[in-house]
Amino acid sequence: MAPILEVKHLRKEYRTVVAVDDISFQIPTGVCFGLLGPNGAGKTTTIEMIEGITRPTGGEIFYKGKTRNREFSLQAGIQFQSTSIMEKLKAREILELFHGLYPKTLPMDELIELCDLEQLLEQDATKLSGGQKQRLMFALALINDPEIIFLDEPTSGLDPQARHNLWKLIERIKGRGKNVLLTTHYMEEAEILCDHLIIIDHGRIISEGSPKALLKQHFGYFYVCIDKTDMHIDIHQFEPGIKERNDHYEIQSQSVEDTLQRLIHEGVQLNSLRVRQPTLEDLFLKLTGHSLRD
Repeated sequence: MAPILEVKHLRKEYRTVVAVDDISFQIPTGVCFGLLGPNGAGKTTTIEMIEGITRPTGGEIFYKGKTRNREFSLQAGIQFQSTSIMEKLKAREILELFHGLYPKTLPMDELIELCDLEQLLEQDATKLSGGQKQRLMFALALINDPEIIFLDEPTSGLDPQARHNLWKLIERIKGRGKNVLLTTHYMEEAEILCDHLIIIDHGRIISEGSPKALLKQHFGYFYVCIDKTDMHIDIHQFEPGIKERNDHYEIQSQSVEDTLQRLIHEGVQLNSLRVRQPTLEDLFLKLTGHSLRD
């Protein structure tokens, strides 16, 4: 099946700064595709070039096998990283205004139900909470019943509950067979929502694949975690497979059972024992030498 979107050798330069450096990728039909990376990695610049907001320095962008054209403009939905809401309008009035701008739209009742906006319609849009505002912005991105939806760090700055509520909305959209391009610097968000992703740092792709495949490719071990207060033995005997964190140690273990037997044999208290799998945060640290949020 042909990709719904293809990017070839995309590049963006600002005077002496290269924000995006020769990026190429394809987005298969019917997936949530993620661009994962820290702030300043080039995610927003990449997505804005694809949307047509920023002009590329070089490269090509194809939609449904053709050079991006008016069809793309009508079939794309965009939720920007930051959007100003019109003052003195209720949420319902903003929806009605945008609903009249497109030749093809989702029925208003369906849109309101989909984004859970029933209780917000008569509220002044500028007085909505962060999570409520993002649901309204999400509805505006869906108002033209788009084939592909661009979400640029849609949960940035939201509290955990609002973030999880927006995740549910994105899952609903995925369930309707829509294509989603999501940028994020939250590794948990990428692992939960994305079927396929690319990891970007300093404007370049450093790894690509499904979250599960990437973790399987780069890690063959678990992390056994013990609080420092319980670790009364010489930690150097575990080197090079142990890392010191703020308040605990992480032991890289290919066999959790063998590691536990060794700790018990050494008389280590296991009250604080935790076992976890590697995450995309661990992968980013392994590939770049710094944290995803640095």
